[in-house]
Amino acid sequence: MRNRRAEIIAGHHLQPESLSMGYGYKPELSEGSIKSPIFQTSTFVFRSAEEGKHFFQLATGQVAPEEGERPGLIYSRINNPDLEILEDRLCLWEDAEMGLAFASGMAAIATTLLTYLRPGDVLLHSEPLYGGTTHLVNDMLPELGVLSVPFDAGMDAVAIERRLHERGGDRPLRMILLETPANPTNDLIDIRMCADIAGRRASGDRKPLVAVDNTFLGPLWQHPLKHGADLVLYSATKYLGGHSDLIAGALIGPAEHVKPVAATRTYMGTMADPWTGWLLMRSLETLHMRMSRQAETAGKVARFLAEHPRVSRVRYLDLLDPDDPQTRLYRRQCLGPGAMMAFEVEGGEAGAFRFLNRLRLVKLAVSLGSTESLAEHPATMTHAAVPPEEKLRTGLTDGLVRLSVGVEDPDDLIADLAQALSASEEQPEEDR
Repeated sequence: MRNRRAEIIAGHHLQPESLSMGYGYKPELSEGSIKSPIFQTSTFVFRSAEEGKHFFQLATGQVAPEEGERPGLIYSRINNPDLEILEDRLCLWEDAEMGLAFASGMAAIATTLLTYLRPGDVLLHSEPLYGGTTHLVNDMLPELGVLSVPFDAGMDAVAIERRLHERGGDRPLRMILLETPANPTNDLIDIRMCADIAGRRASGDRKPLVAVDNTFLGPLWQHPLKHGADLVLYSATKYLGGHSDLIAGALIGPAEHVKPVAATRTYMGTMADPWTGWLLMRSLETLHMRMSRQAETAGKVARFLAEHPRVSRVRYLDLLDPDDPQTRLYRRQCLGPGAMMAFEVEGGEAGAFRFLNRLRLVKLAVSLGSTESLAEHPATMTHAAVPPEEKLRTGLTDGLVRLSVGVEDPDDLIADLAQALSASEEQPEEDR
């Protein structure tokens, strides 16, 4: 469990950006090394057979741990010091009880869903979702007997409940999966509203769990647990990692909800490796600094794009219309706009492609949340497998470009975007 004594100095409560430097790690246990070593090992030596027996009893739930006791190290598929320290630090931003690190964001999502969903259950989910998640919930889960029921950001609780009744009938609602802000449209979903729906659908001691993919805003700009979510998911590849040099996922929440997922992770083998855990610990030390700079720069970039004649619409949270219901939700649910945006380039796919092909400083690549700025075309790249009717319904248009703003100089980024937008207009035949 977490060592809460480390969070207070002379009555002063330390902030996550300070705790990320050493929380959960004792240098004296590792020859005084100021950073945790990389425990690049598959297995751990027991001091005695009796100790090995006890460790396995703890790991398999045959006995309960003593007050303050942590499970002993057995095998890196079960536990590893780098992952344990990382998982403690993942909990800091939302004061969560328990965290888990995974081999990828999709590993985190899939392991969580497979832990809780069974044949006959209903999964209610927001749209649009990341393309990989869309395939999982629309194509794979139905093969296992799970009914997926979608809803979009414009639907209120009454409309969502009506859809659940129409499509799910008497089948039990087991989980609500949200991606907010949505990828790539930045549409917000009301977490508290969904938590209330889950509460009304509770049966006895079985309440549907609300799981939120918080990748777009990260732990700095949105705290889903404080708005009624039960579980928070991340593609840690993105802002948590932040350097385009690792693939990982994360889950945080109350121990009662996370522990069953930990058991599934052990048997599915979807945990992160020690080297990835070490890299993520490195990245968490600069999370606040990186995300603050990225959001500041993104605001300048978004305002430039909103005034450009070749851009018809910018989807950025700080540019929401004051009369838009999403504005009230943004102010209530989010702590900042983040650094993700999507915008419509005139000329459809051809115009968007001309723009993307002309970029020089901004990299044409998928992923997001890294120190370098990245741009991509959702309709043909990250969301290529989304059915055409769903693309139309959720705003995944042919001219939509997704932009993840990095830590470059904002004027340099604007200069690059300006020259690329000038190339997005179709050139006369004699100039080709």
